[in-house]
Amino acid sequence: MNELVAGVPFSDLARSDLVVDKDYLGGRTTNVGSDPIAKIVPVGNQGGFRYAGSPNNRTVKLAVLYSSGQDPDWPDSLDEQTGIFTYYGDNKRPGRELHDTERSGNVLLRDVFASCYGTAEDRRRVAPFLLFVKAGMWRDVRFRGLLVPGTSSTSSDDDLQAVWRSKDGLRFQNYRAKFTVLDVPTVPRRWLDEVLGGNPIGPHAPDAWKQWVEGRAYHALTAGKTTATRTREQQLPNDREGSAMLEVLHRWFASRPYAFEACAVELWRMTAANTGRVELTQPSRDGGRDAVGDYMLGPLADRVSVEFVLEAKCYVHTNSVGVRELSRLISRMRHRMFGVFVTTSYYHHQAYEEVRTDRHPLVLISGRDIVDILRAHGYGSADAVRRWLAQQFPGADITPLPNG
Repeated sequence: MNELVAGVPFSDLARSDLVVDKDYLGGRTTNVGSDPIAKIVPVGNQGGFRYAGSPNNRTVKLAVLYSSGQDPDWPDSLDEQTGIFTYYGDNKRPGRELHDTERSGNVLLRDVFASCYGTAEDRRRVAPFLLFVKAGMWRDVRFRGLLVPGTSSTSSDDDLQAVWRSKDGLRFQNYRAKFTVLDVPTVPRRWLDEVLGGNPIGPHAPDAWKQWVEGRAYHALTAGKTTATRTREQQLPNDREGSAMLEVLHRWFASRPYAFEACAVELWRMTAANTGRVELTQPSRDGGRDAVGDYMLGPLADRVSVEFVLEAKCYVHTNSVGVRELSRLISRMRHRMFGVFVTTSYYHHQAYEEVRTDRHPLVLISGRDIVDILRAHGYGSADAVRRWLAQQFPGADITPLPNG
């Protein structure tokens, strides 16, 4: 095993620093005693929310958020380019009030986000959050960074939202929380000891943490992508339910592909909230574009609109979008415009590479992106997608199609 994937061995976890994107290896047995997080810090060995202290008594000194990345209904996600981490609370089934959960994770979220917008003394009482995700085999984890509640680009109303979901016909609420990964490449072990000892701004506290406590300054850890294109596998769903969701969407519009254009506009709105006016073009005269619209920038009192063109293709997942389709849309993009292409399939590697190499301002939304967008808005199953389509686009058809 090479150095890159070896990680920190289980025997060294209790005295190791935490390095961003480094792996920390669990024990090589299947019981909870092999959990590496509990070995790193005393926060317990199970659950997405782990902490030292009590949320209900407001005595949490240190908290861990753990995400397996394997819950499609609650898609935790880290945007590495902005440093914003989206995490869902622990009320994930009907029958309970928002804060009535076994681990009191939603109580913890409620209180730390309330303190976030208070005074420096309020923020001093906010526990540092450590983000770990599942990695490799066994119980291995990867450290993704030091978190603080909130972001520099969202308001208090947007940082923590109670969102409605339904399961088996029953409705319930859960939290969707926005955190910022601070620009702290290494979390020192000596600071963790200080935090657990009750001094979160001790002599070994990271500067970015102290600046957040003192003035709610967000110094995010951001990283540009080195890979400009995605493979076919990366553009299509990688789980059975996601594939079923995409199949429902494709079949709904397959006999009337022009009807998918309105759906593509709605999907774009769901991922780009500042979208303003959008006009669909007539099929017989679309000129290589299915819709034109405005994306709004700036404060509400003085908006600036940037025009965009949108093209949509309702393709079966085995049929890629190629150079010809993308070139056609690019040719319709005038100066100071950007483009949006939405497909239920994927983009051929040659077409994808040419768009990114030539730096065209073109957003490429593929089948997996569509599934991720729908899941983020509460439509996490094929049945939920079918109900959404029936409500939003009742005129479309869902005739059975032959395989392929």
